[in-house]
Amino acid sequence: MTFALLPSEVPAELVALTRRIGDPAADLVVLAEGNTSLRLGDDRFVVKASGSRMDLAEAGDFVVGELPELVDVLERGGTDQETLSRLLSAGDSRASIETLVHVVALAAGATWVAHTHPTAVVGLLAVREAQELWEAPLFPDEAVVLGEPVWVPYAAPGIALGTAVHAAVRERLDRDGVAPRLVLLGNHGIVALGATATEVETITTMAVKAARVRSVGLGAGTLAPLDAAHARDLAARPDEAARRTRLGA
Repeated sequence: MTFALLPSEVPAELVALTRRIGDPAADLVVLAEGNTSLRLGDDRFVVKASGSRMDLAEAGDFVVGELPELVDVLERGGTDQETLSRLLSAGDSRASIETLVHVVALAAGATWVAHTHPTAVVGLLAVREAQELWEAPLFPDEAVVLGEPVWVPYAAPGIALGTAVHAAVRERLDRDGVAPRLVLLGNHGIVALGATATEVETITTMAVKAARVRSVGLGAGTLAPLDAAHARDLAARPDEAARRTRLGA
């Protein structure tokens, strides 16, 4: 079986992160939106089950799956949505339909992943100029914390979205040798990749601020993004890299 209900193997830190991110006051998700995951030490991972609310999450709202088998689904291609649905089954529960997005992130090197649908961000992912709006950072901390996000045009949740994210993240890995910290999903939401629970929460929070800054800037005039080379240099500076590490500790 690819997935199984194993509440005893679900870390309390994952449950706590999920509940914080799911808090309605944060406006990152509503109802059963969003999901979190964590890579375990033996090629397995834990991901939120389909239909469960993040703000009410308990250990029993997660399933444990085998990472290599789902990486193979992405690598070989040809899997249809019906087959994927069977693979996501865990008896009476089922892994989130967006599990393949987590598989891509975990296989790329992330240990923790948080996928959310923040209202402030989705509003700027659901306009024709969305990709252009996110091409360059607008302020220093955005560059330092988020790096250069990966953009993925809208694809239907499930096999289509997983395949699209896989291609985009693989392209970034081939280019830079490291995974992105943030994936922007057109008309959908965001995916934060990190080494710790704090890091993915920090990335998510900064993405929301970046969206709000864009909204305010667009209302006041024309956006003036940072120069791309300057943003990369700033993010790579030793003092800023050290600060980023402390933020995600």
